[in-house]
Amino acid sequence: MAKPAKSPVLIESAKSARAPTGRLRRFLMRNPGLRLLSLLLAVALWVFVNAGEHSEEDTIEVPVRYNSLPAGLTIINDHPQFIKLTMAGTPTMLSLLDPDRLTLRLNLIGVGPGQASFRLTPEMFAEYRGISVTRIVPSQIVLDIDRIVSADVPVKLDIEGKPATGYRVASTEVKPATIEATGPSRYISALKHVDTEPLSVQGVNADLDAPVRVLDPGSHVRLGTEVVEAKVALQQVIVDREFKGLKVQVRATDYRSRVEPADANLAIRGPLLKMAKLDLEGAVFVDASGIQPGAWHIVPLQVRLPDGMQLVRHEPQQVRLRVYR
Repeated sequence: MAKPAKSPVLIESAKSARAPTGRLRRFLMRNPGLRLLSLLLAVALWVFVNAGEHSEEDTIEVPVRYNSLPAGLTIINDHPQFIKLTMAGTPTMLSLLDPDRLTLRLNLIGVGPGQASFRLTPEMFAEYRGISVTRIVPSQIVLDIDRIVSADVPVKLDIEGKPATGYRVASTEVKPATIEATGPSRYISALKHVDTEPLSVQGVNADLDAPVRVLDPGSHVRLGTEVVEAKVALQQVIVDREFKGLKVQVRATDYRSRVEPADANLAIRGPLLKMAKLDLEGAVFVDASGIQPGAWHIVPLQVRLPDGMQLVRHEPQQVRLRVYR
């Protein structure tokens, strides 16, 4: 039986497939010594550059990230935002270090109130080939964790200065009287009140209403409001004063008269400002109406004071009175 003739297209395709292989073989066999020398020189150069460098150490600052802290908790102690890593390797490799790539990410899932301690080891950092971690500062991170709570805390108004002469602070008031404070439980439980900025009453002689800011109780505590309305009520200063040797007058008679004793002593209570201007001329007297000339009479001593003044005591209580024709 006659074999079928091969197609000219198939023969051409087979020749084309063998052609590149043959050319590559002839190219590789051309100048083999020169090619081997080039390879040896490249290897020697790599060895010279890398093996010839002495190992060195370098210290870099690496960021710390605290992730997944449970809701309702907060870290209250100072905790590092960066740590220092001392890395050993060749200068070329050390120059390639990227601190952000070495960022330490601490997973806080499952921590609770109290202290949480994390020991830092070289295995926690993504290492570069040919570089090792020789020292970590600090080698341990301790976190103090507390619950976040809220409470209503009284507001204490701070007054500075003195009112005008003759006045004093009678009462103070703030609205709202309490404000909400939120923060770690240990700070909130110790917070008995929050203070305001000083409110000056220097030289004031009338009631005072003014907004006043509340002082920040600390970076860990957040207040529900920063401003309260303050009211300061003033009143006049009340003093007691004694007056001695006041002449006793006789009223309601056309006769000549005589009084024994002729002088009286008074103790009076009233506002300081009015007391300084008080005139008691004619304030002490006896009423002689209906008394006829002749014998001595025992009559009560009377005192008439301006409005706002109060008689504390007077001496004598009674006097002897005699009128003459």
